[in-house]
Formats: sequence, structure tokens, C-alpha cells
Amino acid sequence: MFSNIITETRGEDTMVRYYCTAGNGMESFLVEEVKKKLAARDVHQIPGKVLFSSSATVHRVCDLKAAERLFLLLKQDSPVGMSTHTSPAKTASVLRSRLLGDRRQWLSAVMTWSRLQGELAASRSAVTASTTHGVREKGRESERQSDEGKKCRQESRKRTHSFTAEESDEKRQRGREQIRRHALELEKDDDVKELEEVCATYSKKELEQNVESCSLKSMDDLGEDASLESVENVSFRINCKCSGSLSRCVGAQEVSKVMGAGLSKLLGWKADLKNPKLEISVFLSDDYSLLGIPLTRLPLANRSYIKSTGLRSTIAWAMASLAQIQPGFCIVDPMCGVGTILIEAANEHKAACFLGVDIDDGQLQKADENIAFAELQGRVHLLKASSKALPLPSASVDAVVCDLPFGRKFSTRVNMADNLPLILSEMERVLCVGGTLVVLLSPQLSCLLKKLLSHTHSGPKGSKEDESQTGIKNCLVSSSEQQISQIKSSSSQETLTISSLRHQTTLRVSLGAIDGLIHKYIKTPD
Repeated sequence: MFSNIITETRGEDTMVRYYCTAGNGMESFLVEEVKKKLAARDVHQIPGKVLFSSSATVHRVCDLKAAERLFLLLKQDSPVGMSTHTSPAKTASVLRSRLLGDRRQWLSAVMTWSRLQGELAASRSAVTASTTHGVREKGRESERQSDEGKKCRQESRKRTHSFTAEESDEKRQRGREQIRRHALELEKDDDVKELEEVCATYSKKELEQNVESCSLKSMDDLGEDASLESVENVSFRINCKCSGSLSRCVGAQEVSKVMGAGLSKLLGWKADLKNPKLEISVFLSDDYSLLGIPLTRLPLANRSYIKSTGLRSTIAWAMASLAQIQPGFCIVDPMCGVGTILIEAANEHKAACFLGVDIDDGQLQKADENIAFAELQGRVHLLKASSKALPLPSASVDAVVCDLPFGRKFSTRVNMADNLPLILSEMERVLCVGGTLVVLLSPQLSCLLKKLLSHTHSGPKGSKEDESQTGIKNCLVSSSEQQISQIKSSSSQETLTISSLRHQTTLRVSLGAIDGLIHKYIKTPD
């Protein structure tokens, strides 16, 4: 599922305990990712979060693709037991005893957090220095080319002035040709210099934008070598979330108030709600208590290499990972939109080629801008065509990955319910035998897909698909029966065959306002 990546580590003695938040349904992807990429240990999954220990450098941890946010773990404990009849004084006492803990434990955690911030800052500085050095080298090379051009021009002028009236016409002609040749070379050198200057300026500007978008909160007075004394006057803010039945017993504001007063007394820190140097995140539920410190200002899901957002990047990455892309594979997204899936896949798999197809000029323009912004022009290509008639040979691609539009975030002119059989048939046609199809559908379209495939399959193979999707059997809306009848009608009028698609898995993921279902199929011989 993942490309081979060499993990950078600090050593066994610097193992750090982290946790990441993840969208609903993304926890399993994140568990596998931290194990593969970070050689993580003690990996523990709870709803919406994954806890793990790793000695990998923190900038490698920040490169996780399935995670939403990254935290340094302060404390993991059993749930705080409380009832609606507990008095405020008792509630405050329980919270202090369960959440605050030992003073030295807090100071040690902040020292670790400060060290990790230093590592991230050093990593950013190294990238900036490397890019600056590259820009300077290009500048020197351009200057050398310019000096050589001037020398050629001077030599040409000397040769021109050395010609006399007595010299033969043939010699004069050779001199003129040589001058023209030098002039062309100089013009070419000037063009190259101008192009390199533009490219160098653009690369520097883009790096600065990327570094700025990924920058962390500054900790000027907390360095890598900070001592215990230097973390005793820290401004902080508590960010609390209570869920489940516990939220009816105690509110987030009350927890924040108790924690804030307790930390001020325990450590001498000062609460600052507007511009704190440190933020403490507290998660309390019926199943666990979790305390952590955010390691990045922006979520990891905010990709610095994507200009115009479409499908959430974590979902796009998960779909690409399900496609099991190998070196040399050809991957197609027949409804690519702004190209999020293709960009996530291309960043993860360097030795594969990618093609995005869409019928909308506006979407293709944004996709082209995204691909250029991510510097993937040589590996991700775009084509204007309809997903109902892909201009590709049969059995010509290794994987098809597609987010079929729901019509909520982006409007679509295509009636997906009516056209689902034809679109699915085209996807199957271009897939080679053994190829993978990964599609993201709304709950309603998922039910229509299940119904469609149940009519094309027969016997036990068809029933396997039905059994695997019992979790979405109640997702049909009132108009779905009519949509299903439309699919039956359209599929009977056209000779569409999708019987070679064999179901592998169906995963429900959160898309924010609604859920989506990721379906994976393998094409088998007819």
C-alpha cells in the first residue's frame, strides 16, 4: 500500500509518544501508515485518534498523510467518572486529581515539545539554505554565461574591424557568418539567463509560501537546550472537548477553568486566551481521557503543495493507497475535478504515470494550476473528455480511482443516478485484468451501485457483495426506487457489462456534512 521510504530516526533513547486525530473511518489507514513509514511501536487506535511511539525525526512524523492533526502526548488515562449529581466542588477536585498530575511531568513534557520545535525549525532552515544556495549557483552560472558572451562579442568586433578593403569578398562573407553565429549564441545565452532568473525567483517564492503555510507558532524563549527554569513562565491556553454522557455532567468551559487555575498554581504559568505560547488540548469522553500539546499550527491535512482544494486530501490519499499502485503503473481518474487524488497519488508514487479526465473546462484549469503548483507537470497529464466515453483503449490502465461528484460542494451537470451504469462500464472497459477500481460514492449512489451489481452477478459471487454492504442497506432515500428503476431501464437499453468487477472492500468515511463510501473492486477475467 505504501511506497518504500527510508525512515530517519534519532535512536532508541529518544522514543517519543504522539497521537494524531483522524477523520471517521480513517483510523485504519493511519495505523498502517505510522507502522510502515515511522516503524511506530505501541500503536493504539481509539475512535478519531491513533496513539503511537516513534524515534523517527519529527519532520518525518509531520509528513503523515492520513492524519488531521499531530500532538505530543501528555497523558492517556481511563475516563473521568462523574455524575450529574456531583457538586461543583467535587467536580473540580476530581478534575484536578485526574488531569493535573505531577509538576515535573509537565515540565519534562514541555521540554520535549520545545526540543521538537527546535528540530522542526532546523529542518525548515536547512531547506531554506539549500534553496538559497541553489539560487546563488544559478545566478553565478548566468553571470559566467554573460561574461563568455561579452568576450565573444568583443572578439567578433575585433575581427570585424580587422577586415580591410583589400580583403577578399570570400573572407568578408566568412566574417559576417561568424558574427551572425556569435550574435545568435549571445541571444540564446540572454534567453537562458532570463529564463533561469524567472525560475529561480519563482522557486524561491514558492518555497517561502510553503514554509509559511507549514510554519509553527514561534517559541523564541524556548530553545532546543531550554532548561527547567526557562519553562516556568509560559503563557498557555486550554482547549477542551467533552463528548458522550460525560458532557452532560461537566462542560468544556468548566474543565478549562479548573485546568487553567491548576496549572497556574502548579507551575506558575499565566493563562493567555489570545496569543499563548503553549496550547494544551484536553479530550474527555466516556471511554478515555487524553491530554496533548499540538506540534503544528496548521493541520497536517492542509497540504502546502495544493493550491485549489477539492476532495479532502486525507480521503484522496486513502483512495490512492487502496489502488495498490506499483512502479510503472498507469492510473486514470475519469472525473478528476481539480486533481486532488492524482496529486496525492503522484506525490506518494514517483515511478507511476497519471492521467486526469474531465469534461469541465473550469475544473481542468484548476487541475492544471494545481499540478503546476505541485511541480508534477511531467507525471500528471490532463485530458478533456466525457467519463461516459473515455478515449482510451480497452484494458489499457492498471488502476482507476475516482470521486464521483455528489453535487453538494461542486455542482455537476451529469445526473449521476442515470449515468452510473455507463460510467461504471467505461471504467471497467479501460481496466486491465487484475486492475483495481476505487470509487467514492454518496450513500445513495452506493445503494444504487450495490443494486446494479446484484443484477449483473449471479449465484454466491453476487451475494457476497450484498453481505459486505449490509451497513448501508438503510441509506436509500424516498426517491431511490425511482432512480433504481431508471438504472434498470438504461442498463437494459444499452449493452453494458460490469460482471468482471469483484468486490474487495467498502469503507465508510466522513466528508464533513455527510459520509461517503469508498468501494474497491478488482477486475477478473470474464
